[in-house]
Amino acid sequence: MTSVVLSELKDGVFTITLNRPERLNAINPALLAELTAALSAANGDAGVRAIVLCGAGRAFCAGDDLKEFDQQGRSPAEVRAYVETIQEVTRAISLGNKMVVGAIHGWAVGGGLEWVINCDLAIMAEGTRCFFPEIGLGVFVTGGVTTLLPKLVGLRRARELILFGERFDARAALEMGIAWKVVPPGELMAAAQATARRIAALPAAQVSDLKRVLNRACHLDLEGALALETEATVRGFLDPETRARVARFGK
Repeated sequence: MTSVVLSELKDGVFTITLNRPERLNAINPALLAELTAALSAANGDAGVRAIVLCGAGRAFCAGDDLKEFDQQGRSPAEVRAYVETIQEVTRAISLGNKMVVGAIHGWAVGGGLEWVINCDLAIMAEGTRCFFPEIGLGVFVTGGVTTLLPKLVGLRRARELILFGERFDARAALEMGIAWKVVPPGELMAAAQATARRIAALPAAQVSDLKRVLNRACHLDLEGALALETEATVRGFLDPETRARVARFGK
């Protein structure tokens, strides 16, 4: 069975690659399980000094795999377990002890865009396209973006982006503060790896402390937001109208 998340450690940099290119690295239970395991391994390994998170093929991550929507939870308990796993990825990225550099290209949609926002430094390739489709589909955003996004772009802009699913590109993401840098597509991985190596060369304990102090000081309400998002997302998954909207999506 082909792994849907690849990982490699080199020179203190742990590169995690979402590996469902045929589905634009869309999120499904297998990808979530392998991504959570990879992040946990990286955060627990003293030899890892920085993490690069990227996607194989034409996109970073196209969000939830709507073709598998019916298999992502048939009962309230199954839905809750699935959503909690999604939120665990955010905890591992945002509250883990290693700096995470995002190398973002193609599409960063829904949960994929939420992971971009979770990264400590997100580098986007020119032409990257982003949006939140959740509300229009009848579900809800996750990844702590209800508290993280307003702090980046302001409350009204965050409301607009989430409510209407407005699409924006890498340059707009840079202007809003969602992206840290924008580079030509051919330079994306080199830029991400160079940034991660700069982090890896710094004193590990102090880098870890900086991430911990900054994130916990600025995001005191992250766990509360994750809990509220989980409840709203579970309700959305179980709503019959949501299944009808998902079935019509893209038609």
